[in-house]
Amino acid sequence: MRRATSTSATLEAPLLKVRELTCSFGPGCSYCADRDAILERNMCPRCGTIHALRQVSLDVYPGEIIGIVGESGSGKSTLMRCICFDQQPSSGSVTTGLVENGTVDLLACSPQQKRAIRNTIFGMVYQNPWLGLRMDFSALSNIAEQMIASGNRKVEEMRTRGLSLLEQVNIPLRRASDPPREFSGGMQQRVQIAKALSNNPPILLLDEVTTGLDLSVQAKVLDLILRLRRDLDVSMVVVSHDLAVIRMLAQRTSVMLDGKVIEQGLTDQILEDPQERYTQQLVHSLL
Repeated sequence: MRRATSTSATLEAPLLKVRELTCSFGPGCSYCADRDAILERNMCPRCGTIHALRQVSLDVYPGEIIGIVGESGSGKSTLMRCICFDQQPSSGSVTTGLVENGTVDLLACSPQQKRAIRNTIFGMVYQNPWLGLRMDFSALSNIAEQMIASGNRKVEEMRTRGLSLLEQVNIPLRRASDPPREFSGGMQQRVQIAKALSNNPPILLLDEVTTGLDLSVQAKVLDLILRLRRDLDVSMVVVSHDLAVIRMLAQRTSVMLDGKVIEQGLTDQILEDPQERYTQQLVHSLL
């Protein structure tokens, strides 16, 4: 597997470290327990266990956008769910220098600690807005809910912050009291992003946020992501099956296939000189 890091990234410690993350569904057996076992795609031919993630590792540096690209079923969304505690992995660790200087495995934290981390350090934006928003609450109430979860009880402060965020993501303030179910798909994604930003998280996790959107709406969402990185210096992990999206956003990219990272490095290098056959196919489809 190809590996490369940028010069600037090597000058500081990673903000987020994921190490040997594995997530399996099934009984498992001695055969597939061997990391060199030959699986049928990501399924054990002997016991039928599905290995959604197989020893996945990555680093995210301050202010950096990392891209995760791969086809459906490659493990991209499972990786995101494991990082943000929606899915419990089978093994591996996730650490951040923002919690005990990176000495504590976040996956081993208590449910209360995980909720606090989820509400203050991670901001999650789902592919399906129905997973990230309460569709019958107003857009402003969705943002307030996230702030309440982190302990904020100051109504006027939450309202001011919510209106500011909606303005940042280009939601007309006259729509602040409208429920997201009345919004377009692109507007729902932008409300999700505003909600994720409500507590100033240093790390945003974006899972297929442009899938299913019209090209013009996609462009607006991508421009918003780049503007947020520039203005807020927030780190991001962006998952997509579309290498064009990753090319626009990410400094470094990991390519996933059958639950594994098969290639990773600087995005430009992967686009210009892909080493793995699957990555070559992805790049060719972009041309």
